[in-house]
Amino acid sequence: MSAIRTEGLRKTYGAVTALDGLDLTVARGAVFGFLGPNGAGKTTTIRILTGLAQATAGRAWIGGVEIGPAGADGRLVRQFGHLPEEPAFYNWMTPRELLDHVGRLFGLKAAERAARTRQLLELVGLAEAGKRRIGGFSRGMRQRLGLAQALVSQPPVLLLDEPASALDPAGRKEVLDLIERLRGERTVFMSTHILADVERVCDHVGVVARGRLIAQAPREALLAQYAIPAFALEAEPGGEPALATWAEAQRARPWVSAVTVDGAQARVTVSDLAAAKRELLAAAVAAGLVLTRYEMVRPSLEDVFFRLVNGQA
Repeated sequence: MSAIRTEGLRKTYGAVTALDGLDLTVARGAVFGFLGPNGAGKTTTIRILTGLAQATAGRAWIGGVEIGPAGADGRLVRQFGHLPEEPAFYNWMTPRELLDHVGRLFGLKAAERAARTRQLLELVGLAEAGKRRIGGFSRGMRQRLGLAQALVSQPPVLLLDEPASALDPAGRKEVLDLIERLRGERTVFMSTHILADVERVCDHVGVVARGRLIAQAPREALLAQYAIPAFALEAEPGGEPALATWAEAQRARPWVSAVTVDGAQARVTVSDLAAAKRELLAAAVAAGLVLTRYEMVRPSLEDVFFRLVNGQA
């Protein structure tokens, strides 16, 4: 059974179509990156999955429980935990008080609430701040507290909406490290437009644009299928003019898709990997370039993303 499934999910706001027949399946135990540009329909999808918005058409399930009237018997709320993009708290509360309050809402007994609170504060690195007022927390601390809140009921699925988008580098690392620690324990559905975050922590990726799912696969399979091979070169100091002349000549080759030059560095994207391996370095040597670096670079998720979103795949 899949952790999350949607069939023909559609959502319109007047003349605006936010989701246009979204078909999505997320396997149990995956750390799933729901990747797309701003306005692609990511937050709308999560709002429908959490019951905060109603789909115009289509169906959706979490843990086999259908969202909507058929799932309104109390089972659905225990299937997932939710972290919105900007979690809101009672600032006068402490983390201990907040988690105890959430535990009460889920009907946990006092001893279980106390034990769960200690465990979760330790997990998210807030044990020492457990008695501080939330109003004084940094954005990163609030995000980690939001994750702890989402885990109080021990849900099998976590729905995270842009969990690291507004954080500084230190805060982003804290949140991503926490998501990595949850791997194998929960299904994590993480919406984001930050490519590096998906590449770091997600093992499965779905790319959405204009309200439609345009690709879904394990991360490495997606890279293998859609990424274009590329080579990176760096000339020794003072070799910039020769590198620029050489790069311009490579643009005429039929198997070269693109060439970019930034000072002493060049990146050559190719359509025929075998031809590039045979001829690219030889051409650099023939041009008299002295290189400090030459390598075939690993395709990035950024390469795949822009090909898919721009309709080039």
